[in-house]
Parts: sequence; C-alpha cells; structure tokens
Amino acid sequence: MSKVETEEARAAARPARILIVDDHPVFRLGLARMLDGEEGLAVCGEARSVEEAGASLDELAPDLVVVDISLPGASGLELVKGIKERWPELPALVLSMHDEALFASRALRAGARGYVNKQEPVEEMVAAVRTVLSGGTYLSPRMRSRLEAGGRRGGRELEAPVECLSDRELEVFGLIGEGLGTREIADRLGIAVKTVETYREHIKDKLALESAPELARRAVAWVLAQG
Repeated sequence: MSKVETEEARAAARPARILIVDDHPVFRLGLARMLDGEEGLAVCGEARSVEEAGASLDELAPDLVVVDISLPGASGLELVKGIKERWPELPALVLSMHDEALFASRALRAGARGYVNKQEPVEEMVAAVRTVLSGGTYLSPRMRSRLEAGGRRGGRELEAPVECLSDRELEVFGLIGEGLGTREIADRLGIAVKTVETYREHIKDKLALESAPELARRAVAWVLAQG
C-alpha cells in the first residue's frame, strides 16, 4: 500500500470530529454524550458563543460544526455565514429550539447544510449529523416539501415583509409571537433588556407598526401562519 493510500485509509478510519456551539451547558453535555456514543462520531470541542467558536475552529479543525441559532451576542446564523466565508468546505448543521418554518430557509441561505429542531428524537438528530457529514443536506420531510412548493411558486413565500428583518430581529419577532415578554426574550437570548427593546423598535419601524400591541398581534399571526 502506497503512502497516499495509507493516509487515506487512516482518514477513513478516523471518527468524524464535531464541534458543538451552544450556550446551554446541560444541552451541550447531553448532545456530546449522545454523539460520542455513535460509531464513527466524536465531539472534539464545545463553545458557547460565536467568539469562542472562532477560536475553537482554528485550534480543533473539526469536520462538522453543530450551531444553535440563539447565542449570546451574535446570532448563530452569523457564525454560519463566517464559516462559509472562511472555511467554505466545512459543513455546518443548525440545531435550534425554533420551529424550522421560522429559520430553516435562512439557515440554508447563510450556508448551513441542514436544520433540525432540538425537540426531534435522538435518531433524527443523529441522522441529520450523518447526512451532512456525507455531503447531503438535511431538512425534515415537511420542510423540504414546503421549500419545494415555494420553488414551484417562484419563491414568493420568501418575499414576505418579515424578510426585511435581520436574523436577530426575526428571532426576537418569533419569540414575541410565541408570547414571550421583553425580559424573557433577553434571558433566552443572553442579551440585555435594552437590546431587546431596541430590536423591538427596529422591527416596528421596518414593518410599519405603530404600537407594541400591534407588534404582538402581527408576531402571533405570523408564527401561527408558519405552522
């Protein structure tokens, strides 16, 4: 066996290295244990923010990055965009508490290779990881059908007014629609209350809404429509 063939065989036998980026330590621990228990998979590191993830990517050189959307400071989608720009061959899988109808298309446009909800069964999470590692794109059958239907209609569903919102603004908008108050949103996203208030004002301006109750009604209606 040649030296090249030997190196290729070693690479094939090596477990796929996965970096987990999530700001909830209990969830990170559970996910790491689950993936480490799977044949051919190994968690090489963990990070709780976009900043920590950047340092870990340089140091650990993973084969896959599993990214939560809701991170303190910058959104996980900003990390995905950075990965796509700096490490274009490194796949990212977005794993989030948000319903995929809210963010899956944005995750794919940011450069992610898949989107899976944290509430999915363990088998689905593992399937998503293996699909992305093998070069595929993972979406639930429901979301795949939704995007295909949108494509047949020329993508008009992606042109809704909420598309003018930034990724973080859409995240806040969705949480408002789920009934969370300003303090709860701040705690959920790990940001200051004043920052949430600023996002709320930006959302109202962009959607031409006059008041907080109008914002809440619009957000609830939008979230329900995504279901």
